[in-house]
Amino acid sequence: MKFTASLLAAALALNQVQAWSSLSMKVDGPASSRRAFFSQGAAATAAAVAGTVVVANQKPANAYELPDLPYPFEALEPYIDAPTMKIHHDKHHATYVANINKATEGKPAVSLLELQANAIEAGAAVRNNGGGHYNHAFFWQEMAPADAASKTGPSPQLQALIDSSFGSLDEMKKQFEARAAPGALFGSGWVWICVNQAGDALKLVGTPNQDNPLMKGAADEIMFPILGLDVWEHAYYLKYQNRRPEYVSNWWNVVNWDKVSENCAYVVENHAGVPVQG
Repeated sequence: MKFTASLLAAALALNQVQAWSSLSMKVDGPASSRRAFFSQGAAATAAAVAGTVVVANQKPANAYELPDLPYPFEALEPYIDAPTMKIHHDKHHATYVANINKATEGKPAVSLLELQANAIEAGAAVRNNGGGHYNHAFFWQEMAPADAASKTGPSPQLQALIDSSFGSLDEMKKQFEARAAPGALFGSGWVWICVNQAGDALKLVGTPNQDNPLMKGAADEIMFPILGLDVWEHAYYLKYQNRRPEYVSNWWNVVNWDKVSENCAYVVENHAGVPVQG
């Protein structure tokens, strides 16, 4: 509405300049002066309109943004299909971004990571959309095309934590898949591998909807995710339909362990969650 009103005002101003110029043609004086005046007035009006367009299209300085995927939509084939990736990123994730911007409009700016701690207390709009934005921004970064992912593995630091917490990487995967099964995590949600507050152990956590372990009240204590899997149906249904366990077991083929190891190192050193784009 502000944009339309500004354009109307500018158009009226242009009409006034034209009308004055037409009348002035009847007055004795150099024609060049009249043309110069009209040109300057029109230029000033055009500049005002252009300025209005720029201001109208500006985003708030603290607006959250949808990050680009770090790979093409088809890059995770055949384990995650391109149509799913496109809808998941461009529709579902984009909706969370739009809604968290609405929910935080006019409020002090905080980073997406900082927003998580009090998201549950802040109410459903921040909890669901702020969580959804963080979770997806985190999720995209921990995956890679299968050929590249196959060349990665846990760092010595991460492997030591896996061994001390689960016994082996295979055992961790087994427990993770069991936690992600429909009977264990009913409906929609996420499954996470987290570093505990002390930074000396890994924990397996399941959260409903768009909750995550960074949120106060989502688990027994705030924990710091280093790996997470989206088990909402929109993440897999086009390819796997109701076969969630197959989706979960295939997902390991696109896990970028270099990124997971990087997340682990950051969390252990900083005792804080992993920052994400957006």
